[in-house]
Amino acid sequence: MMDKQTTSALLYLDGVSVSFDGFKALNELSFIVEPGEMRAIIGPNGAGKTTMMDVITGKTRPDEGDVYFQEGQFDLTKLDETEIATLGIGRKFQKPTVFEMHTVEDNLQLSLKNDRSVRATLFWQSSAEQEKRIDDVLDIVRLKHLRQRVAGSLSHGQKQWLEIAMLLAQDPKLLLVDEPVAGMTDVETMQTAELLREINKTKTVVVVEHDMAFVRELGVKVTCLHEGSVLAEGTIDDVSTNDRVVEVYLGR
Repeated sequence: MMDKQTTSALLYLDGVSVSFDGFKALNELSFIVEPGEMRAIIGPNGAGKTTMMDVITGKTRPDEGDVYFQEGQFDLTKLDETEIATLGIGRKFQKPTVFEMHTVEDNLQLSLKNDRSVRATLFWQSSAEQEKRIDDVLDIVRLKHLRQRVAGSLSHGQKQWLEIAMLLAQDPKLLLVDEPVAGMTDVETMQTAELLREINKTKTVVVVEHDMAFVRELGVKVTCLHEGSVLAEGTIDDVSTNDRVVEVYLGR
């Protein structure tokens, strides 16, 4: 058991292993994310990226290893998905799940209602505060001019931004974002990089992505996973010129 105060990291994974029917999805995975950091996670299909997110959010229990949040205060392996969400870990899945029949603004209202933690109950004392929160979030994701639009009529990229907005409305400390630019136009991809950099001014962000141009645009530290462990870590240039990374991932 780790001494609670021995890490400055917001997110701390050490020696995390997960097996499914004898297949090792994660194999002694260790990495840390500091408060206020944005980290990009890359790697081939089957490298363990999704399982890693499942472990952090409590969807999957590791067979072994430590997973701590907020400078070691919380042992995520002992908490369920709801408790972990309440601590301030928000996850955006690859496929956007917005309420298609509702307006952009209603989608945000609904996501706030889903946040039933004590903190949220105390926080939402007035609809004025709530309005301000929604305004701020719409500003960040550049959807303010579309607040009355029905979500189903948005472009694919705008739906992705709306879903990021729905997470932001719940004020998480850590955002896990899974392949945010899959299926986006080049312009939307670059706007998403800008958007995530903006969010990163106040939040810690972990982005799982395949699009290397987008990762380069983010300009952050990159962790490359392979067969459930960290293969390489560093700048995009360090990682993309690493012989092993080229061999297992980029060279295909």
